[in-house]
Amino acid sequence: MLLKKNRILRFFIPLVLIVNLVIGSAPVYAEAVKNQPESTQLQTATVMEVNYYMSQMNPEELAATLKLFRAMQVVKAQYVSSVEGVNLVNGSVKGMVNALGDPYSVYMDPKMYSELLLETKGSFGGVGIVLGVKDKMLTVVAPIEGTPADAAGIQSGDTILRIDTQDTKDMALDEAVGKIRGKEGSKVTLTLQRAGQEPQEYTLTRDTIILKTVSGKMLKDGMGYIRLSMFSETTGNDFAAKMSELEAQGMTSLILDLRNNPGGLIDQSVKVAGLLVPKGPIVSVIGKDGVRETFESTLDKPLHPLVVLINGGSASASEIVAGAIQDLNAGKLVGVKSFGKGSVQRLVPLDKTSALKITIAEYRTPKDRSIHGKGIDPDVVAEVPKDLDPTLKQDPQLDKAIEVLKEMAPTK
Repeated sequence: MLLKKNRILRFFIPLVLIVNLVIGSAPVYAEAVKNQPESTQLQTATVMEVNYYMSQMNPEELAATLKLFRAMQVVKAQYVSSVEGVNLVNGSVKGMVNALGDPYSVYMDPKMYSELLLETKGSFGGVGIVLGVKDKMLTVVAPIEGTPADAAGIQSGDTILRIDTQDTKDMALDEAVGKIRGKEGSKVTLTLQRAGQEPQEYTLTRDTIILKTVSGKMLKDGMGYIRLSMFSETTGNDFAAKMSELEAQGMTSLILDLRNNPGGLIDQSVKVAGLLVPKGPIVSVIGKDGVRETFESTLDKPLHPLVVLINGGSASASEIVAGAIQDLNAGKLVGVKSFGKGSVQRLVPLDKTSALKITIAEYRTPKDRSIHGKGIDPDVVAEVPKDLDPTLKQDPQLDKAIEVLKEMAPTK
């Protein structure tokens, strides 16, 4: 989940947050290089920037940096095959981030970075799976509705053992995403493990994945139903528009479906929650320095009786909304425990073609709960039977939500 503020632009699981380029963010070099020939200006500026960063290091860091340079020269000079120094440096950066032990912090090489940027256009080539890491295993957070993964029956909580023939053990999260994505019409084979079952292979044909985040309809007895599939840059406004549309059709109570919603932009989750919970804190973000930034609702009081559907695919920004509603008694949560991703990432470009995605903060619910690795328990448990026939299009969790909402807002 990504934070969007003036000092932090934006990102997501599938969206992007960009800050000022590192090149040029250290002391200004323009005066030092402007009188040099153009061919040497970049080289001079780069050397000066390296010198600046090294001047900020302590003796131990300087020694380690020297070891890195020495190792690169040894490999280039003595390795049996020819190697590119650039590839060695890229591998070093990747190893540096992997050493953090955080699956949500990753070095994005040019291929991964360009694919991420494509997502901001609202579509990309892939199979429609949002991935996370749970218990150190590559895990399906949620399939995206109407995609090849959804049609194949891939479910939240499935672990991915192999992508084509490559084992996913120790594979970085965004590396796995890059391997699963690809050109429309091409195929990828995923070996999945579902709890209590033998591993199974799924051969999927990639398609263009279009991100539509808000849908809704009227049910019966004045009940409205709104489904949020994720939190993109338009979700807050689209949710408000859908609310108004259903209210014009006579909506007097609401079911908000956040099942298999993998999250997205934190500012959009705040916008949605701000239409549902009373005045007070929605979420607090706590950074490295311990400074807490709190986002609040200005709503006088909830407009409608509310039930929220959650499951193991509800993660990140969707857990912000669910957590605020539960903590502030603005509605009831129905379903099963959510995924449990309570960290915030920032995407920092290193140059024009690569970037670091790095965890910069954690978030807390209004009652100061940390849900990272824990998830949110529903107020009313409603499970989907394992033997449910998918062809019958039954939805026992939605049926339970309707039942709970009737008890909260009995029809006249």
